[in-house]
Formats: sequence, C-alpha cells, structure tokens
Amino acid sequence: MAHETVTGDAFENLLREKRQFAPSPEFAAAANVHEGIYAEANADPEAFWAAQARERLTWSKDFSQTLDWSDPPFAKWFVGGEVNAAYNALDRHVENGLGDRVAIHFEGEPGDTETITYADLTERVKRAANAFESLGVAKGDRVAVYLPMIPEAVVTMLACARIGAIHSVVFGGFSSEALRSRIDDAEAKLVVTADGTYRRGKPSPLKPAVDEALAEDGHTVQHVVVVRRNGQDVAWTEGRDLDWSEVMGAASAEHTAVGHDAEHPLFILYTSGTTGKPKGILHTTGGYLTQTAFTHSAVFDLKPETDVYWCTADIGWVTGHSYVAYAPLVNGATQVMYEGTPDSPHQGRWWEIVQKYKVSVLYTAPTAIRTMMKWGSDIPAKYDLSSIRVLGSVGEPINPEAWMWYREVIGGNGGRREERAPIVDTWWQTETGAIMIAPLPGITATKPGSAQVPLPGIAVDVVDEAGQPVPDGHGGFLVIRKPWPAMLRTIWGDPERFKDTYWSRFEGMYFAGDGAKKDDDGDIWLLGRVDDVMNVSGHRLSTTEIESALVSHPWVAEAAVVGAADETTGQAVVAFVILRGEASIPEGEDPAAVLRAHVGHEIGPIAKPRHILVVPELPKTRSGKIMRRLLKDVAEGRDPGDATTLADPTVMHKIAQDLRK
Repeated sequence: MAHETVTGDAFENLLREKRQFAPSPEFAAAANVHEGIYAEANADPEAFWAAQARERLTWSKDFSQTLDWSDPPFAKWFVGGEVNAAYNALDRHVENGLGDRVAIHFEGEPGDTETITYADLTERVKRAANAFESLGVAKGDRVAVYLPMIPEAVVTMLACARIGAIHSVVFGGFSSEALRSRIDDAEAKLVVTADGTYRRGKPSPLKPAVDEALAEDGHTVQHVVVVRRNGQDVAWTEGRDLDWSEVMGAASAEHTAVGHDAEHPLFILYTSGTTGKPKGILHTTGGYLTQTAFTHSAVFDLKPETDVYWCTADIGWVTGHSYVAYAPLVNGATQVMYEGTPDSPHQGRWWEIVQKYKVSVLYTAPTAIRTMMKWGSDIPAKYDLSSIRVLGSVGEPINPEAWMWYREVIGGNGGRREERAPIVDTWWQTETGAIMIAPLPGITATKPGSAQVPLPGIAVDVVDEAGQPVPDGHGGFLVIRKPWPAMLRTIWGDPERFKDTYWSRFEGMYFAGDGAKKDDDGDIWLLGRVDDVMNVSGHRLSTTEIESALVSHPWVAEAAVVGAADETTGQAVVAFVILRGEASIPEGEDPAAVLRAHVGHEIGPIAKPRHILVVPELPKTRSGKIMRRLLKDVAEGRDPGDATTLADPTVMHKIAQDLRK
C-alpha cells in the first residue's frame, strides 16, 4: 500500500512543548511500579511477561514456553498454558473473600442505578453461561453482541469467555447492514441484543436493526436473546427470539469454569474500513489478559482496594473490551458503568457521576475533553472532583491545550486543589489489544500532548521510508519491532490480509499506520494516521499539527482540519472550528482572520488555512470520532452522502450550507 512520507517540513515547528510535570514525591513513593521496571523488562522481555502472566492471572495449567515466534508474524504466547478469563475476572475474587466488593456501579441514562458486587456478577455470568450452552452455544462458536452500556453487556462477554465461545461485539450505533456483515463474516450462532436503550432522555431502539439484519435468509443465527431495557414494543419471531430474563431465570446458578488454551480465541472485533470488507481483528486469551491487566495496574496506578475507576468507552470499541469488561475485573477493581451521554440531562452529568461515586481514576477521549472545554470551565467547577487522582486519555492524539485544561480544571478540582492529578496519554489500537505507549504516573515527568514512552516490555520505534530509526527531533512511521502479548493473532478467516495489512510495509516490523515524531528528548508524539498528512506546495503538513495550533488559541475549543484538492498548491488547508463557550471576541473582529494569522505564527505561513469555517458542531460518530472524510467531501464540493452514522445527522447539511455561503 502506498503511503505519504511523514518526514520533513511537517515537524520543523511541531509542538515545541517545553512544559513538564513531574509526579509529586508522595505519588511516586506509593506508585505501583518504580523506575527499575524499564531496565528489568528491556533486559529480558520474555521473562518480564512470563512474570506478569504468573503474578496477575490464575492459570489452571502453567505454560511451558513464554513465546513461540517460529512462524512470524503469527505469534503464540504462554504456550501450553490454560486459563479462563471469567474465572480470573470473577470466581477467584469471590473465593478470596472479595465477594462483597462492588464490581460495577451502574448508572442508567434515565437515572436508574444498580450496585453489583463480585458475588452478584459471578452468579449472573454463571447463569448466562448455562443459558447460552442450553441454546446450543459451544466452545469455539461465535456470539454477536449488540447491546448498550448496560451490565448485561459485560455479563454476556464474560459468559462467552467462560464457555470458550468467541464474542463479536458490534457497537450499538452501527447500522443493520454493518451488523449483518459482521454476523456473516464470523458466522455467529447467537445474537444478544436489547429492545433498545435511552438517548438524551428518549427511548432509542436496537432490536429493529437486528430484525432487519436477519430479514434475509442465508445467515447462521439460531437464536436472538433480548434484554428488556426500555420497554419499547418490538417485533418478536417465535422460536428464534427469547427474553433475557426468562432464559436467565431458567438457568442454573452453578457453573464450573474450565481452563482454555492460552491461544484459544477470546473475541473478534471488527474495524470498519471506509471501503471493502470489515477486518475481524482476532484476540486470544492468555497474552491479552496478561497485558491488559498489567497495563491497567501500571498506567493508572490502580489500587483495587480504594480506587473507583471509570472508563467512559462503549463496549463496542476495544477500549470498552480491554479497560471495562476485562482488565478492571481481572484486577478486582470497582468501576462505574454509565449508559448515557455527557450532556443528558445536563452538561454536568459526568461530573455529577464523579462526585456521586467518588471516582478516582477517569479514562476518556480527547473529543470528550474538548467538548467539555467548549461548554466552559464553570460547569465542572460546580462539582466536587477532589476524589480524582489519575486522569487518562485515549483514542487520538490530545492537543496540548486540551491536555492542560484537563489537568487544571478536572485534575485540579476546578483549580481549587494545588496538586494536580497526573495525566496518562495512552496510544494503542484495536490491533494491539492493550496500551503500548504511555507515561507511568509515578515515574514519568509528563508533557502536554505526548504519549511519550513505550511501556516496559514493548519495542516501539519511529522509522523513515527505508525502515531506519529516525534521530531525536525527527518524524516518520510508528512501528513495533517485537511481538507483544496482547497483539492481534490474525484477521478472522484471512491470514494473507493480516500479513499484507500490517507486516508488508517494513520487513519484520508491525506498521501501525500512524505517523509519529520523536522530540529532542526522544519522547514520542503521535500525529494520527499517515494518510492525514497533506502536501501543500510540496510541503508536508500534518492535520494534527494544524489542529493543535488552532486549539492553542484561547477562543477555540475544537478543530478539524482536512486537505482539499487545489489546482495551484496540490492541496489546500481547510479548517472547521468550534469556539469556546466563554470566548470573548471583540466586536468587529473576524475570528477566521485572527485564527489564520495565529496558525501562521505558530507553524509558518505555508500552514495558514485557505478557509476557516466556524461551526456549532463537527460531524462525529456516536463514539465521538470526527468524520474528517465527510468534511473533505464538503471542502472539495462533493455531496457528503449518507450521514446516518453520525450522532447528529443534520450537522453536515448545516456545514455544507455555511461553506457555500
């Protein structure tokens, strides 16, 4: 596949960030991991990961070999070992006397709540395992999961893992076509769904999409189990459709977990390409559980006895798999699970939840942080956020100014607390399974906007076109040089595509598809996808770089930049910006002109956007991802087409109208 080079001009002025924030002596002294862990892991990565596997998991049969890399790029970790993910997440905590510890504080969108202990959750998962087996689901069968953020989603995933069935979670915002393509590719035998969920105070349907997906014959689905969540009337196919509560009520609460091979498939998670068949990323059991558990403990400095952890990701994404359904429970943590959106019934909803449950570790996306910035600092200032001690960021590079707002306003309890909670900016992917690059909060002096350092036992590098490491201060392609425990094992049913997609660009290295830069200290800055690099009059410019420059202006809450075809310059920079709620713009001042000049000052005249459009909202999917492809269509005068996957499908129409004006 052809990629633009990401060296040269794009990095000359990039993110000259000199601010650093060292951990407090008190935090460092009590941290889960200490400085020596890097040397220990790098001296013998296999021994390091073997120790993590044995320390963090209970194996029903010990492994005989840590890593088999005899047939690259196909890895086998913890060879010969047997382990059960659900036993590690549940039963063993109950056996160790922790049955009364809260596993999940569930907060429904309408305000209904449920407190679920480890003993409760274990019983529910055992019932679900028995129920699924009674429906003919056996080890190796695939189960499609199309659920909102409700406890039944985690129960379903762990019940599958318990019996050795392979779950394939499909995000509840995806269409019936997307659901059907994933059901067909995995040849799913069972679908677990809900009548619907709630969205901004109104019931929102889910089951009709399942019915539509299964309307045409030729699928492999035998049963659909339906959770009654919002009470909407739904169509019912006798013999196929079953009520969750009835099926679970009839199932025994006794179920013995047996070990599965360390390489037994745990789940398939599809990444949607803009074209072609979605890629079914396959993760297996032992290595995935080991690395997610280690990273959850080390990166968030998790203290399971005292912390209340909240990852805001949906279970439809890998973050919701690794850092909601698996690692927190394997580590015996207490976590918050929230069904709704950040702005319903009001824009302080998240901070109300933090205050209510005394959340101490919060893990969320830059998109959410920038949205909160746009709403204004006065909203979180109304709540007591003093419980927060670690903040995490995931999903895309975070702009330095958004990072600073997160630190000062959320990590500093609205500025009322002198000591700020450390921020861990994490880089990883669906394919990597677990966090790969992040500061460790008790060790690293953090930098606004940088994920900084590969974790212990992880071999990440930035290379040039020829696959040679770039020196500090230069940019290139982000690669992984050595296998890692949570790595994807293949693309479901298509090993050749796995090799072509991830292992063909650089010999012997996994290419992530992301551009990155090493700063003068050797710290890593993520620059987004390599194809997000524009060529303007022969100069290479990163969209992330220009977005960061825009967001560094006090008026701007959020920005999206695209390269639009231009006869003169090849590509022209077009920017879409959302202004902050509290931005005070002098009368007669043209924000677009001021912001163009600001970008010119921050990066250089070549980076000045040709057009800057101030918009009320950006086109985002329901997971918060900005759909830059649609913005590019509009910028180049094309009809953006189908916008039904957006959280607000009307956004693109408004933007197109404004741009024409």
